[in-house]
Amino acid sequence: MDQGMKMKTVVFDLDGTLADTSGDLIAAANACFRDMGAGNLLDPATDAGTALRGGRAMLRLGMQRMARPGDDPLIDQYYLALLDHYARDIDTHTRLYDGAMAAVDDLKLRGYLVAICTNKPEGLARELLTRLGILDSFAAMLGADTLTVRKPDPEHLFETARRAGGDPAKCLLVGDSDTDRNTSKAAGVPSILVTFGPAGGDMAALAPEALLERYADLPDLVEDLLGKA
Repeated sequence: MDQGMKMKTVVFDLDGTLADTSGDLIAAANACFRDMGAGNLLDPATDAGTALRGGRAMLRLGMQRMARPGDDPLIDQYYLALLDHYARDIDTHTRLYDGAMAAVDDLKLRGYLVAICTNKPEGLARELLTRLGILDSFAAMLGADTLTVRKPDPEHLFETARRAGGDPAKCLLVGDSDTDRNTSKAAGVPSILVTFGPAGGDMAALAPEALLERYADLPDLVEDLLGKA
């Protein structure tokens, strides 16, 4: 295998990119709202986009629906409880997107390194990937608290590529959000944004180097963007 090829890394976001984790995230947030005596405030069918933006985003939306916008102390109070609820029930509704791991395997066969860079806490990400049976498929996995910085800071992406064994200047980021797009911009590397997540319709406006409608197309898109890097 060409040594230069081995230095090229395809880095994936996790939530909303490799897997739809929104159902379990919303269940954890609703458990917190029930603890507050407010009942289930989030709907898995309509609030998935908020769920994939993280625990605080879900708590903030719930506070708005309780007519308590800006109640940051309560959000801070329940954030750790949300993580506890989520850790206990992390893979009930979560599923990998169709074709995701086949594309990962194809990329590896073509000589690319693959890794995960997520703003999910590392311990939770590791637990979820283990339960899904895919942790060992990736050369590196960095979470929100692995370093002192996280996406959109480009160092989070760069260090992920380094730990995978790659050259940080020869990576791209596959993601599903403005955070991922801003990370790749700051890093000066390409991004591919998926259109099949809850916010898929918003991805084109972020002007990534490519949009991904189905995972079967990913290896060829990567070749187009990284093949000559």
